[in-house]
Amino acid sequence: MGKFSAHTATFYGILAILFWSTIVALIKRVSEDFGPTFGAALIYTLGSVMLLLVMGLPAVHRYPRKYLIWGTALFVSYELCFILALGFSQNRQQAIELGMVNYLWPSLTVGLAVIMGGQRLRLLLIAGLVLAVLGISRVIGGDSGLSLSSVTDNVALNPLSYGLAFAGAIIWAFYSNLSRKLADGNNGITLFFILTALGLWVLSAFDGITIPADISVSTLGFLVAAAALTCAANSLWTIAVLRGNVALIGTLSYFTPVLSTAFSSLLLSTALSLAFWQGVLMVTGGSLLCWLATRRP
Repeated sequence: MGKFSAHTATFYGILAILFWSTIVALIKRVSEDFGPTFGAALIYTLGSVMLLLVMGLPAVHRYPRKYLIWGTALFVSYELCFILALGFSQNRQQAIELGMVNYLWPSLTVGLAVIMGGQRLRLLLIAGLVLAVLGISRVIGGDSGLSLSSVTDNVALNPLSYGLAFAGAIIWAFYSNLSRKLADGNNGITLFFILTALGLWVLSAFDGITIPADISVSTLGFLVAAAALTCAANSLWTIAVLRGNVALIGTLSYFTPVLSTAFSSLLLSTALSLAFWQGVLMVTGGSLLCWLATRRP
């Protein structure tokens, strides 16, 4: 892992948050060029190579067995859900919506931590969870407002992607709570990336491989950027959690939906409505309420 000062590690955590904010847009661009499964396989294969070059071979023999089993299962499942949800999105607007569904994970992580810790669900925590869910409903419902029928109608247009995104948020909440307890200081990110890539290659064999007729510099640039920022975000976040100011970077991470939406709107050239931004702020506010609920005595 190397030696890092607390300030340096905290800075790495801030970089990780910024990098994560770019991933939704970059994955969508790659899927448009290479297809949902083949594009995802390329991203994680290239990311695995980068991690191997920087971090070396994973010391699997040092990993606790429970961490090896549960960490692998949860991480790989989440990554498959997240990247395929974006890959199978029908358009760029929908990809940004799916990214927002994924950002339910901060609220769910806090709620699950309280439940797993045997603590009582405070009213503020429940309010935060409700606000976050209403925010997602606002995003998906669009100009129709908080209408159950408009939400179900939009989800029905692509139930696979919305289902994968929501399942991913739940899985990552479990991963966030369990991995720290089971890891015993070990970092399995390289192994997890390799296994995710292998799983995506298997899916690509069934789904088919789409090679662009005209591979441009921008096409390769988006692929390299998606791979580099995905693995960098995960690696830097691990360092930050182990060495940095966890309270600070944890709080800043709740603003990721706002940053991600802004970046995705720019890179994907997609204008977002006032209703969408209202939903984004509701999700962010819900996450912050959940966090505040855990800070109260």
